[in-house]
Amino acid sequence: MTQADLVLQSLVSGLGIGCVYGLIGIGFCVIYNASGIVNFAQGAFVMLGGMITHVLLVRYHVPYALAAFVAVVAVAAVGVVLERLVVRPLWMRKAPVFVMILATLAAQIVIERVTFLLVDDQPKTLPVFLDWPPIMLGRVAINYQSLFIIAGSLAIVGALALFFKVTLTGKAMRACAIDREAALLQAIPVSTMLALAFALSAGLGAVAGILLTPTQYTAFNVGVPFAISGFIAAIIGGFGRPFGAFVGGLALGLVQSIAILWLGAGLKSAAALSVLLLFLFVRPAGIFGAAK
Repeated sequence: MTQADLVLQSLVSGLGIGCVYGLIGIGFCVIYNASGIVNFAQGAFVMLGGMITHVLLVRYHVPYALAAFVAVVAVAAVGVVLERLVVRPLWMRKAPVFVMILATLAAQIVIERVTFLLVDDQPKTLPVFLDWPPIMLGRVAINYQSLFIIAGSLAIVGALALFFKVTLTGKAMRACAIDREAALLQAIPVSTMLALAFALSAGLGAVAGILLTPTQYTAFNVGVPFAISGFIAAIIGGFGRPFGAFVGGLALGLVQSIAILWLGAGLKSAAALSVLLLFLFVRPAGIFGAAK
């Protein structure tokens, strides 16, 4: 392959992983808009999506589609439990945001340890959705799993846009994000919206994990790297802006893929953090945020 072919192949891979980063970043934005906190347990939801699907598929021989559906529902329930047991008591007592962020980090560690005890410490993977030969565009191979990731992510982003724009629940969640006190005066159940935000965010993380695990392994301790990548994606796009987070995820995935090609896999994290620092210095509001 020529250098140009290698770059194109890397960009195709970067789009796939970038879509996953974008979904994780959207999860950050959904919870931030509803509660004003940054949920660093978001990476655990990604891990749980792939892990639960694997356990159901391999240990209990549940059909693939059903296993994935059960995993998304189960992880959404974990998100609600996290909100009820960890976030809400602190939120009701008007604890500092920093304390609530630390609480989500502690929850991330607890989820990792419980997963380690219930499953094991070995890497897991899932079979690809379609075991067909890749599509060849010249010398560039596009596998069907990458197409599933890209198409599934775009469908989810479109569905979320409709949800927030058309449905009453979506409009209520947006109202809570804009002004919680005004939303309360309009008889919107803010506490219920907060629980729904955690469920939605957890479900998005689970979907991201299910889409990604056929191409990368999952393990009990992969949540933190995913959380960091999703957080960077949200910063790049403009924190609190779901569509911006998705675009930020795409940008981050492309940067990392080029960094792996030219600098080696060991420096992909350094490249991601460099992008984060660049935005914090040059445009801290992100691509779609208001310039200062």
